[in-house]
Amino acid sequence: ITPTLQKPAVVIGNVAPLQSLSNGSVHITLDPKTLEQELPPPDEKEAMLPGEQNNEALETRLYWRRFAVLAVFSLYSLVNAFQWIQYSIITNIFMDYYNVSSIAIDWLSVVYMVAYVPLIFPATWLLDKKGLRMTALLGAGLNALGAWVKCASVGPGLFWVTMSAQIICSVAQVFILGLPSRIASVWFGPREVSTACATAVLGNQLGVAIGFLLPPVLVPNTADDKDLMGHNISIMFYGTAGVSTLLFLLTIFVIKDRPPLPPSKAQAVLSTGPAEDYSYKKSIINLFKNKPFILLLISYGIMTGSFYSVSTLLNQMIITHYPGEELNTGRIGLTLVVAGMFGSILCGIWLDRTKTYKLTTLIVYVLSFIGMVVFTFTLNLGNLLVIFFTAGVLGFFMTGYLPIGFEFGVEITYPESEGTSSGLLNAFAQVFGIIFTLIQGQLTTDYGPLSGNIFLCAWILLGIVLTALIKSDLKRHGVNMSSINKGQAVSSSDFNFHLPHQTSI
Repeated sequence: ITPTLQKPAVVIGNVAPLQSLSNGSVHITLDPKTLEQELPPPDEKEAMLPGEQNNEALETRLYWRRFAVLAVFSLYSLVNAFQWIQYSIITNIFMDYYNVSSIAIDWLSVVYMVAYVPLIFPATWLLDKKGLRMTALLGAGLNALGAWVKCASVGPGLFWVTMSAQIICSVAQVFILGLPSRIASVWFGPREVSTACATAVLGNQLGVAIGFLLPPVLVPNTADDKDLMGHNISIMFYGTAGVSTLLFLLTIFVIKDRPPLPPSKAQAVLSTGPAEDYSYKKSIINLFKNKPFILLLISYGIMTGSFYSVSTLLNQMIITHYPGEELNTGRIGLTLVVAGMFGSILCGIWLDRTKTYKLTTLIVYVLSFIGMVVFTFTLNLGNLLVIFFTAGVLGFFMTGYLPIGFEFGVEITYPESEGTSSGLLNAFAQVFGIIFTLIQGQLTTDYGPLSGNIFLCAWILLGIVLTALIKSDLKRHGVNMSSINKGQAVSSSDFNFHLPHQTSI
């Protein structure tokens, strides 16, 4: 558009005609259409992550399939957790059937933790290189295989077979525990990612709950009839094998690596980055250089290891004070885990709404410590109703902490792989679980449940201090929110300005 000055005509995009003023200045009035245009900051490209620079508009979309992926994963994770705890909750029955010591039965639980530590690095490498689908297939397939091998272990002299089967299941667990945060990040949007992660963890917790409830019902203590005991054990094993096989088939048809379009801007930025730039070794090094993450590793390991220890030794703790209460022991374990399931979901919803990761983590940690102290000093009161209540309070906070730790770890380590950070968190949990279970088990055998529980209380107190020292830097949340100030309409006042006399335009 040509201005009405006597100088040569000048055109400035959509700028309206320039008008000469008596004082020699020039006033610019913009075309109204200009006000509707998006005006990115001049240094926007410099502020972007590498993958974001190549995509002016990062398209995202949510798919209904995400719920099917979450459901199938949660179910086969449930079966794997059930197979972990199905021996420990009726320790005295399996001791009698296989004619072994309580330590041998404890090792059927501890083997899950021992197998995880050396295998987590190849498992997370596989997840990063081959994707979610391959890792899920291995987890579900090995889970089913271990369940079928257990069917061949029904016999008083076949303890080594059931141990072999449990080892297979423990290897399957390595390809399961690190997936909740990956599934949540890859398939779910930023406003539902924490809830999705909590739901995925919920499946594992529900498996532990069913593991507390069903074995005492399916395998009652028939010490005077070993044949009947073996028959009951075989029913439990064959039922588990059938369900795990069905879930393996569903995994084949349902679980995919990722949706066609990413669910969030954070995932869109990562998916547009060059794959060849990724180095698993460098990712591990970066994580171990991250001081807040190191503190979270230790504090998460203490809390989750304590939960593993309490779950494994619950039968021995309860039976010491309440002989013959195998069925109620299972119900107490069920109460502990079901309360934790509610805690997980509520914490996931709270995190999605508030993003207060550190504050929530610290509060839940403190309340878990209080719950553990109360449980410890009420265990010998002779009232099972009190134990049900205190176990419920303990489970609500202790089990509810698990998805919080996962999501907090992903936030402070972004853009590192969710599978790698979750895998390391689980590895530390297994290490602490092994140490705590063996030490608390020995203390319980030699001095009683009180000594073992006080041992755990001291460590949880240390975990509170470490959690308080974690610096909260929510990197993933920052990327997801970075578009808020982009693409906003600009007011006309932002474009009213004067140019000096005789300024060249």
